[in-house]
Amino acid sequence: MSGARILVVDDDPTFRMTTAALLEADGYNVDTAPDGQQAVEQLKDRPFDLLLVDLRMPGIDGISLVEALRLWGHGVPILMISGFGTVDSAVRALQTGVDDFLLKPVEPDVLSARVADLLERRPSPASATTIEPAAAGIVGRSAPMRALLERMKRVAVTDTTVLITGETGTGKELVARGVHALSPRAKKPFVAVNCSALAEGLLESELFGHVRGAFTSAARDRAGVFEAADGGTLFLDEIGTTTAALQSRLLRALQEREITRVGASTPIRVDVRVIAATNVDLKSLVSQGKFREDLYYRLAVYPLMVPPLRERATDIPLLVEHALAQLRTRIPTAATLSVSPLAMRLLRQYSWPGNVRQLLAALESAAISAGDGGRIEAQHLPDEIREAQDGAQQGARYKASSGADDERAAIEAALAHTGGTLSRAAELLGMGRTTLWRKMRAYGITAPAPEDA
Repeated sequence: MSGARILVVDDDPTFRMTTAALLEADGYNVDTAPDGQQAVEQLKDRPFDLLLVDLRMPGIDGISLVEALRLWGHGVPILMISGFGTVDSAVRALQTGVDDFLLKPVEPDVLSARVADLLERRPSPASATTIEPAAAGIVGRSAPMRALLERMKRVAVTDTTVLITGETGTGKELVARGVHALSPRAKKPFVAVNCSALAEGLLESELFGHVRGAFTSAARDRAGVFEAADGGTLFLDEIGTTTAALQSRLLRALQEREITRVGASTPIRVDVRVIAATNVDLKSLVSQGKFREDLYYRLAVYPLMVPPLRERATDIPLLVEHALAQLRTRIPTAATLSVSPLAMRLLRQYSWPGNVRQLLAALESAAISAGDGGRIEAQHLPDEIREAQDGAQQGARYKASSGADDERAAIEAALAHTGGTLSRAAELLGMGRTTLWRKMRAYGITAPAPEDA
């Protein structure tokens, strides 16, 4: 986009001058900074549409600058350029929140093309931190979340049934609410039901309602959630826990767009958009005869997969700030709460098996532990987060000391060192026992482990 404002941050004056001249010739407004500190000062004074940042600089280096910007919620696209590039440095840069990475010397046409592409794809200011205001508080700007939002937008304008999949704690209900909020049904009811929370008889009555006398405690007629959601959206969470009999009734409701209250014989027409969710593999349940195949295909017309938090680590600073904003209003001592750089690094490096839900719980616990200090430090984080970092460092040290130059060799060395004991080898490598076993299978590694195989 011609006229965009770009900041070039590099300690090499020749590179700054030639790059600025090239970009100005392309029609951009270009400012320069010789180091990260001056870049921060310029960012305070005016907004930029794109940053070109050198990896290695005195003082605040490129990685530290990017980490600080992402921590502050800056969504500006960043192209990192380095004359000392390695695979590790590129991966680390991209994990930190860099949008693209180039090695010096850079061909002028390549640089022009990359800059134009990043400016074309850059998020609008309104969506720099949250994916979209209407999308029910979903936070993130990583590539997986942008792809998810695009699919949400496409299906929201239809009445198509949606199946949301994802691990526990990833925010499947938020995605369902986002689809509803983006749909023509947004002003109508959104009704959520957890299918695993109610016994079969109660769930059937909850969904379809009942008439007086249908069962012992049915003292009066009662409408179910299908009727309550008429004109709007019904969200069925943990759909994989439903019984065969209930699945049959759900299939009929979806096909015929009508329901029959328990104990009644007259059907009731309903206009409901159904969104279901599960954290289990429904296809596997179908193959086991535990879930109806016809219902599966009726639900999974347009599937949405919510990525686990470990696959969108660049969103963690945004999620942290979003959570802190809420905690500041709920916890008296958290009015000025922030997170230290070291604590943020630990949060970003942790694997988060419980996903966003675990992150929010960890931050609330840390906020309470921080007390009146006003800042969450590393020691305030839950033990499992700090211990995971210690394990990763121990694993890195072991890999280096073993002389192994790749993962397979490191695993074989650890197994040899421990006599094939998986739990001890996993501890040396800084990974979980299940992860080690999975990697052994992938590499075709076998080892005797008599006491804990």
